[in-house]
Amino acid sequence: MLRQISFAVAALTFVALAPPALAQDRVVPTSQNQLRLSYAPIVQRVQPAVVNVYAAKVIQNRNPLLDDPIFRRFFGVPGQQPEQMQRSLGSGVMVDAAGLVVTNNHVIEGADQVKISLADKREFEAEIVLKDTRSDLAVLRVKDAKERFPTLDFANSDELQVGDVVLAIGNPFGVGQTVTHGIVSALARTQVGITDYQFFIQTDAAINPGNSGGALVDMNGRLVGINTAIFSRSGGSQGIGFAIPANMVRVVVASAKNGGSAVKRPWLGARLQAVTPEIAETIGLPRPTGALVASVVADSPAARAGLKLSDLITGVEGQTIDDPNAFDYRFATRPLGGSATIDVMRGGKTLRLAVPLETAPDTGRDEVSITGRSPFQGAKVANISPALADEMHLDAAAEGIIITGVAEDGLAANVGFQKGDIVTAVNGQKITHTRDLVQATREASRIWRITVIRGGQQLSVVLGG
Repeated sequence: MLRQISFAVAALTFVALAPPALAQDRVVPTSQNQLRLSYAPIVQRVQPAVVNVYAAKVIQNRNPLLDDPIFRRFFGVPGQQPEQMQRSLGSGVMVDAAGLVVTNNHVIEGADQVKISLADKREFEAEIVLKDTRSDLAVLRVKDAKERFPTLDFANSDELQVGDVVLAIGNPFGVGQTVTHGIVSALARTQVGITDYQFFIQTDAAINPGNSGGALVDMNGRLVGINTAIFSRSGGSQGIGFAIPANMVRVVVASAKNGGSAVKRPWLGARLQAVTPEIAETIGLPRPTGALVASVVADSPAARAGLKLSDLITGVEGQTIDDPNAFDYRFATRPLGGSATIDVMRGGKTLRLAVPLETAPDTGRDEVSITGRSPFQGAKVANISPALADEMHLDAAAEGIIITGVAEDGLAANVGFQKGDIVTAVNGQKITHTRDLVQATREASRIWRITVIRGGQQLSVVLGG
């Protein structure tokens, strides 16, 4: 039976029946009258800050016959291809009164035009301020904003507990703004496979296509998450939805407010691996938990903190670490500057290390696009800098150059090259720098012998010219 992760466009909202408090009060209903209580006051307060996001892009309708060389030879290539407007619908949350909106990156990916619509049906043009593919978040700004907009405040998403009531506000299937409710059914979901930072709030509040980018708020009406995807067999709501925690959203929004076009996060400088039951048995753990250090980059924050090969990371700032995904999230949401305290098991003893919170160096990336007639035509390639290695989960010591993007209509896509492939050799020539590949693709060849590393496996490819 097929199961799939589907993106949804929605707004989730936690709401309050009690006055704001430092910790959320949790009371089980004790009478029938308490079950008749309404969420209406919370919805009325939160709803104006949840918006609909409309994205549109122009695409060319390309006839597949144009890819047939025989057809092209005898019939030529038409000069102008018909264009079509492709539209997508999502939700967003106003997080700054000046007109700053946070939504999912996949809602506006590739868009030429973006609009937002408020709960009162007014529409505004918006511009994309920042896109962060690693977290699947994007920040928009209302163009020429001349008013102050209603907003939601951030909550500490670490305070959520399984069983907390949540409300979902969004525009499912484009029918208009709706509200659903449910509970938080799980926390710290790390095996979802949606974003680089796999650490999600799971809820059973109904979320459907059209809800992505919406708000998850606590019982005090504060933002605790952004709805991102549903787990579904059919593409509709099956009672399992996932939201990006507010503590990650806060980092992305702060970068946008500070004028950044990219999110800057702390860099550990070590490659981590999950602890399997076999590894746990070998090192004497009662259960497989934590993140095992597989390698440490020289002169990185990890190296300077004293982290060593085979150390087992069990906590960050007092938060328990169950696997590498949990560590990535906890570490990435720490503010730059100062240090983070991590708990490590080494030789049966527990150590506490202070890791400097600084960004990875990104010098010498030298990203270029390959345009010459070769199997790499349409590919973007770059040198492996520490920042790029961290971004793409590579070993910083890996040799070769990495493919960072592949155009859909290029030869590289037709051949089967993928983002993340590491090119190490072309026609017997070792590739260590982007200029090496540029030079290799300038030389005409009938046969191309290419060596790439994909997913840690070396592949040798022979292509005819």
